[in-house]
Amino acid sequence: MNMSDQKEEKAGQIEFTIQRVYIKDISFECPNSPVMFKKEWAPEVSMDIDTKNVKLEDNVYEVVLTLTTTAKIGDDVAFLCEVQQAGIFTVGHLEGAQMAHCLNAFCPNILFPYAR
Repeated sequence: MNMSDQKEEKAGQIEFTIQRVYIKDISFECPNSPVMFKKEWAPEVSMDIDTKNVKLEDNVYEVVLTLTTTAKIGDDVAFLCEVQQAGIFTVGHLEGAQMAHCLNAFCPNILFPYAR
C-alpha cells in the first residue's frame, strides 16, 4: 500500500478526540436557610439532566451537560445545586443520526462522571 492509498483509507475513518473537559458553571443555593434547618428533614428531591452542543468550527464542538438537583420541603426550596460540565470534542466523518447520537449521548456520557 502506498502513501496515497493510506491517506484515502484514513480519510473515511471516524475521527474522535477529547480536547478539553471543564466546569462551565456551578452553583449552590439554599434560599430558605436558616428557617429550613428548623423543619423536619424529609425533602422531595428531583434531578433534571439536559445537554446542549454548539459547533465551534469544522469538526469541533462544545458539549454541555447540565445537572440540576432540587430538594423541597413542601413548597419551600431547601437547596438547589446546578453543575454545567462541558467538553470540547473533535468529531469527524459522522453525519445525521450518528452525529446526533455522538453529540447528544456519547459525549455527555463521557462528561457525566466529572459532573457527579
